[in-house]
Amino acid sequence: MNLLSIESISKQYSERPLFQDVTFGMNKGERLGVIGVNGSGKSTLLRIVAGIEPPDSGRVVITGGTHVAYLPQAPLLPEDKTVLEAVFAGDSPTIRLLREYELVSANLAEQPDNASLLAKLSALTPQMDALGAWDAEASAHTIITELGLAEYANTPISILSGGQRKRVAMARALVDQPDLLILDEPTNHIDTDTIDWMEEYLSRSTCALLLVTHDRYFLDRLVGRMIELDRGRLSSYTGNYASFLEQKADRIIREAAVEDARQNMIRRELVWLRRGAQARTTKQKAHVERAQALVDQRPEAAQGSVEIDLGTGRRIGKRVLELHTVSKSYGERMFIDRFSLELKASDRLGIIGPNGSGKSTLLNLIAGRVQPDKGEVRVGETIHIAYYDQESAGLNLDQRVVDYIREVAELVRGRDGALVAATQMLERFLFTPEMQWASIATLSGGERRRLYLLRHLIHNPNLLILDEPTNDLDLQTLGILESYLDDFNGAVITVSHDRYFLDRVVGRIFAFEGSGKIVEYPGNYSTYREHHARKVAALKSAPPVKTKPALPVPSVPQGPRKLNNKERRELEGLERRIAELEATRDIIGSHLNSAGADHIRYSQLAAELAQVEASIEATFTRWSELAELA
Repeated sequence: MNLLSIESISKQYSERPLFQDVTFGMNKGERLGVIGVNGSGKSTLLRIVAGIEPPDSGRVVITGGTHVAYLPQAPLLPEDKTVLEAVFAGDSPTIRLLREYELVSANLAEQPDNASLLAKLSALTPQMDALGAWDAEASAHTIITELGLAEYANTPISILSGGQRKRVAMARALVDQPDLLILDEPTNHIDTDTIDWMEEYLSRSTCALLLVTHDRYFLDRLVGRMIELDRGRLSSYTGNYASFLEQKADRIIREAAVEDARQNMIRRELVWLRRGAQARTTKQKAHVERAQALVDQRPEAAQGSVEIDLGTGRRIGKRVLELHTVSKSYGERMFIDRFSLELKASDRLGIIGPNGSGKSTLLNLIAGRVQPDKGEVRVGETIHIAYYDQESAGLNLDQRVVDYIREVAELVRGRDGALVAATQMLERFLFTPEMQWASIATLSGGERRRLYLLRHLIHNPNLLILDEPTNDLDLQTLGILESYLDDFNGAVITVSHDRYFLDRVVGRIFAFEGSGKIVEYPGNYSTYREHHARKVAALKSAPPVKTKPALPVPSVPQGPRKLNNKERRELEGLERRIAELEATRDIIGSHLNSAGADHIRYSQLAAELAQVEASIEATFTRWSELAELA
């Protein structure tokens, strides 16, 4: 069943065309990913489909009765509402009923003896039955809980952080249970655990999905078709992101082959013409016309790609960065508790953790923007830090693009040591001459981030601090940045929720695990997930370490059976054996708690602990049997 039809739509802002004659459709339950370089019009396309803004030409046709939910990159939420009110702000009959039911329930929890509220709840219950809203209510609570919003149900939107607001907007979109869900960079400002849950939830959902994201794992696992906005045109590819890459490579090879054949034909035609054949013959005219047609069939210029032709880091000394038992708290909340780190010249560190756990605080401590409450941060004398932060600090929207770069340098040193004009370097970062003389405010969000990245890299740093570098950058630029980091002659510390980026770039993971505790795990993100899964499984399989239980008082034997001498000696030996096993269990438990990131040691200890627990259980069972006889 056709759900959506996009018919020959075009859009242009001022003198800048985004796309033209774009046509595609979506069927019920279909998953479609949209990709393209920053500034190609991806977000604008989603807003047009969602009905937020109109196209310049063409039309959008959505099948009657289709319920659409849209999550923008920067959601606008009612500042005067609570989280619960914002989540249940949809207009469908089910959501309106759920909204009323949830508000009455919340008020009743505070006033359990309020007769008026009890009467309202009694009246709403049969309505919930009639509309079949109980499943939706259960699903809504699951979504609110999994997105970490349950404890903020009555919190005003006005005091939430950016990440929390994104979660509220996501919850509202999912709770709406739409037929078509439109998501613009849904993983931005969301931690990796929440992304994993969201990916799993959407994979089970039956709604159609129109999605823009830089998260390559998210695309690969969720979508069944890719559309690419390229030079104002749309191309469609069947399959997920990996399939798109293969098809795109094949297409480029075919286009190159067609262009080679065209060039060869032109050369042959020109050779024939130069032989001086009779100019006025019909045959000669046909050759001239064919040669002219071949020349006119020039292929469209290939879509540009960012070229990070910059130095890959200056000389770096033995000391890079050291943190000695650093602690930082705000008010009564401890964000970083006695954390120590020694960074080496070639290190690639990834930092992960829930939103608000202190990841950016750690980066600010390293960069010297804030001071620790306790401990010391030491930076090597040869270290030049570039801090690519989330907020693009210092980016003046009223400034011209070229002036923003010229503030740092008129001439920029390239990878080969040659000096390049700032304007040329901007072109290599896909800023056309027209864009360079425009204000930064005219750029898209992704283009601003790309400009901010260039500004930091031209300093030629040898310690790169990247706070959510994948937010708002297109996939092509991300791939080129990753390749640049491969050759970077320095250390990299990055906070990121992009699982692919962490897998591709980092060699050690530092995870915030609550109460200011930061735990190191060797390897990239996928290795960390394996460690973490084994750790959780071991904790579930191994009974908690307990204090020695009091031995049960044997009951008076009812039968004539008595213990013989051998059994009496065995009973005494079992009591000593139980004490020894319990002491061993306590020692292993202590070692297990301090195993940290050594997952091999952790697995060995967990297996040993399970064996000891099994021995205690068997020995205790035998002791009970003999004690009964005694």
